[in-house]
Amino acid sequence: MSLYRFNSSVLLLSGDGILSFLDGLSTNLVNGSCTAPFTNGNAKIIDVCDVLLVGERVVLVGYEDHKDQLIQHLMSRILGRNISITDISHLNDVFVGIEPESVPEGATTHQSNLGWMMVLAKSHNHQPSWSQQQWDEHRVMNNIPFHGNEITPNVHPFSCGLEHLVHPDKGCYIGQEILTRMRSRGKTGKVMVRKLNPVENPTTVGKTHSLCIERIQ
Repeated sequence: MSLYRFNSSVLLLSGDGILSFLDGLSTNLVNGSCTAPFTNGNAKIIDVCDVLLVGERVVLVGYEDHKDQLIQHLMSRILGRNISITDISHLNDVFVGIEPESVPEGATTHQSNLGWMMVLAKSHNHQPSWSQQQWDEHRVMNNIPFHGNEITPNVHPFSCGLEHLVHPDKGCYIGQEILTRMRSRGKTGKVMVRKLNPVENPTTVGKTHSLCIERIQ
């Protein structure tokens, strides 16, 4: 078993038209379980969340340090919709990594941009099997951007390895005009790359290689 527990936020969304609501804010198409970046008017990242369907409700897994900004972003755009947001972060642990042979009863699993993901009640007291260093090494060798390292409020999705989560045919989401213009002109500014050590200004350092964000245009 190779799982890392990260500092996640877990929000429970209830009500009507939740996927449609999230789709109108995400750079990615949200019509089911997926990974969804949310951006501001300057196309900078507010948070990158995983959308998990749980019955008729939706669980939104993001980064704890970005939780307040994400809730504010969502709440300001509900605009009378019958949608409620409940913070259940304190009740749940989130693990990411390589899918284990067995999964604890009651766990919710999902294929995330980070890899295999499991959301599990804290009452299970499930323990991670990967350290921060092991998780970072896995990410570096698999070109996986992560919260607080490559994914920060200072970057747009194209510059931190999330270009595949910017849907080419979507419109009418916050930051869409800037991202569409960047893509059409082929000018994304900076991109995430993996380089052989030593590396100047790395975002994540591995044993032999590191991830970094560099200007290439």
